[in-house]
Amino acid sequence: MARRESVELSGFGHANPIPAASRKGPFVFSGAFTGRHPATRELPATLDEQVANVFAHVRALMAEVGGGVEDIMRMTVYLVDFRDREALNREWIAMFPDAASRPARHVVKADLDGGLLVQADLIAVLD
Repeated sequence: MARRESVELSGFGHANPIPAASRKGPFVFSGAFTGRHPATRELPATLDEQVANVFAHVRALMAEVGGGVEDIMRMTVYLVDFRDREALNREWIAMFPDAASRPARHVVKADLDGGLLVQADLIAVLD
């Protein structure tokens, strides 16, 4: 089987020495995507904007690994206010409009710092 590969994304990075994702063969596991803007790296104040940025990072990762959002099998989303899912659900339905073909999702209440309101990670399996 292929060796594990680090996946880096332009416009996204961690403060610690970890990649945006790790891939081995068809399996892709992301690190934590935050709501920072992909181009400016600024953190918007609203949950709506942060969630939109998280989903932009997800799209960028899937393009980088040669896949698409249809290859995502599971997402875990961490919210400061885990009951406030309106912005999350709006982006979710936009990314996965077919109710018969959506990945699994788990939402967890999180104590995020630095103004973060949302964070997410994913598992994908490429064809």
